[in-house]
Amino acid sequence: MADAIIPKTIRKPASYFRMRRRAVRSLQVLALLLVLFYTLFPYYWAFVSSTKQGSALYQSALMPAFDFTYYRQLIDNPVFMGSLVNSAYVAVSTTFLSLVIGLSAAYALGRIDFPQRRTILMIVLMISIFPQVVVLSGMFELVNWMGLFNRPSALVITYLLSTVPFTTWILTTFIREFPRELEEAAIIDGCSHFRILTKILLPLMGPSLASTGILAFILAWNEFLFALTFTLTDENRTVPVAIGLIAGNSRYEYPFGQIMAASVTVTLPLIIIVLIFQRRIVAGLTAGAVKG
Repeated sequence: MADAIIPKTIRKPASYFRMRRRAVRSLQVLALLLVLFYTLFPYYWAFVSSTKQGSALYQSALMPAFDFTYYRQLIDNPVFMGSLVNSAYVAVSTTFLSLVIGLSAAYALGRIDFPQRRTILMIVLMISIFPQVVVLSGMFELVNWMGLFNRPSALVITYLLSTVPFTTWILTTFIREFPRELEEAAIIDGCSHFRILTKILLPLMGPSLASTGILAFILAWNEFLFALTFTLTDENRTVPVAIGLIAGNSRYEYPFGQIMAASVTVTLPLIIIVLIFQRRIVAGLTAGAVKG
């Protein structure tokens, strides 16, 4: 009687689950294609526009014309090529100093116990969210006082205001994920904090340093406001300012094609760096997400 009262579980056929998996997979593929289209199409359209001339720029053709006149003009332009060199110098110097300072601060904040540690972390976070306009006048006075106005070195100093808090906060999170047994064993063997950081933790932080460094590099490479404020002459400007001034130097028509060619050229180094370090970037961004 009990078996007759309790209804039997209705089993769904295997074909139902196969169709369901196919539907879910199709939706995932569709979502991925939409994301790729949304992120890559503007860059593709910039490349298409940079290969067109004259009235063809204002036509909605999706295929490039493969006319590289604007790129040859950029290569022959000493001001633009000099701005590329300035941007590379500023971005590499800023990234290196940010990693050195941020790694040292992150080790102190992540491993050394002292009463003000949480307060300092909150101050670092608050500094990283300040708008650039808020500190622009103060940084202008500091750059003048240091005698660095209209020099690429001034941009390195000012960019550290944004990149050091960012790298410190991120690297502190990574350092906290390492087991303390590594340091305790090293301390027993007589290692100092400096040797623990450089000989034990640093070799293990390759992915996290790569991901954090590339993000700091991109931030320094794309910065515009400080570069526009603290540099005046063409030989000291960086690429974002040089691109912004292309339109201002044109007397007759808006140089849409030249700007698109310059934008594509500026983006290429970032794409190459990300492709080279993509595995380390993914490993660094996912470090600590799963604990055993």
